[in-house]
Amino acid sequence: MLAILKNRTYRHLFLAQVIALVGTGLATVALGLLAFELAGENAGAVLGTALAIKMIAYVTVAPIASVFAERMPRRAMLVALDLVRAGVAVLLPFVTEIWQVYVLILVLQSASAAFTPTFQATIPDILPDEKEYTRALSLSRLAYDLESVVSPMLAAALLAFISFHNLFAGTVIGFLISAALVVSVALPTPRPAKSRGIYDRTTRGMRIYLATPRLRGLLAINLAVASAGALVIVNTVIYVQAAFGLDNQATALALAAFGGGSMVAAFALPKLLEAIADRTVMLAGATLLTAGTLTAAMLPGYGWLLPLWFVLGFGYSTAQTPAGRLLRRSANPEDRPALFAAQFALSHACWLIAYPLAGWAGTTVGLPVTAIVLAALSAVAIAIAVVIWPADDPEVVEHSHADLLPDHPHLAETGHQYRHAHAYVIDDMHAAWPRKR
Repeated sequence: MLAILKNRTYRHLFLAQVIALVGTGLATVALGLLAFELAGENAGAVLGTALAIKMIAYVTVAPIASVFAERMPRRAMLVALDLVRAGVAVLLPFVTEIWQVYVLILVLQSASAAFTPTFQATIPDILPDEKEYTRALSLSRLAYDLESVVSPMLAAALLAFISFHNLFAGTVIGFLISAALVVSVALPTPRPAKSRGIYDRTTRGMRIYLATPRLRGLLAINLAVASAGALVIVNTVIYVQAAFGLDNQATALALAAFGGGSMVAAFALPKLLEAIADRTVMLAGATLLTAGTLTAAMLPGYGWLLPLWFVLGFGYSTAQTPAGRLLRRSANPEDRPALFAAQFALSHACWLIAYPLAGWAGTTVGLPVTAIVLAALSAVAIAIAVVIWPADDPEVVEHSHADLLPDHPHLAETGHQYRHAHAYVIDDMHAAWPRKR
């Protein structure tokens, strides 16, 4: 899997991703301490609002940013967004009011909502070989898992010597190094085939996404992943400290078990996906998540939670990691930024549903009922995915263009056959998915 790091361009982008994620992790720890300093016992409400702002920014900004991603040089755009994020991190230590936290988080997360899908859409252009791209997806998954484990440990070590305000300096450095690494390589910038109106450009990714059966299935799997993931992310501290009476260290260990399961899956997936179809792997991962979430309703103690969280982490990565492969083969290169932005927005919309459900249910009806409710939602999502994502999902699809004139360029490309087959994606020539005969 590490062999793809021999590609200089990808290596620099991967390092940029890792360093920026570590910086973001430091900021997350520091933000929690800042919220406590400003709001005391109401810090949870402040962080909850900041999280809601983050998700709203992700859902609304990503599709709009994709319009710029298809027209601006990608390197310039990624560097500019890193600099914006660094600028916000510089200001965070000087915050004295809660509303200032909300404003800066809105700017920071809006920049991230533009950066992430643009970054993701660049990788398949750098690594056109599907095997190499699959390895890159697994490395990316590992980077996110390492961020969740390494950043809190690094923050804890640094806090022994410095004030939490200084953690934001680490975030600034991370974003600046990320920008420097992006500057050091040349990135491809596909150009749109033709000029489009604002509405067309803004909604194009969503329309391609929702018109493609495999991506409608992916959206359902996103909901299953969010349902199970929200139980872990929102309620681990409740399980460990309220239900089992343990401490912060035990909470961190539980989250590390979840991250460890995800990392193991990320290492295993490249080989697995060479032999098994994406749909099968993702549905298996989502089913594992559902079963694990339901099992959480019957947890007898902490000793059972750790292996269960490991299993949930394995299912989480298995269901999520192949998504990039589906997106890559579901759009022309010039439409990939818009499609990755649509996935970014729609997947976070699923989290926007799951987060408050997990939090509200955990508070009002208790953890066992919450686990059952989230498992049921995940199971319904899987059932929808099975129905709307055909098991027979070929890349090359036979279809007809009976409405085209004989001298149309598209027919010339296919030997002037009105009915023909080629790699099928939704675009200007193919507005809808063909029905099976």
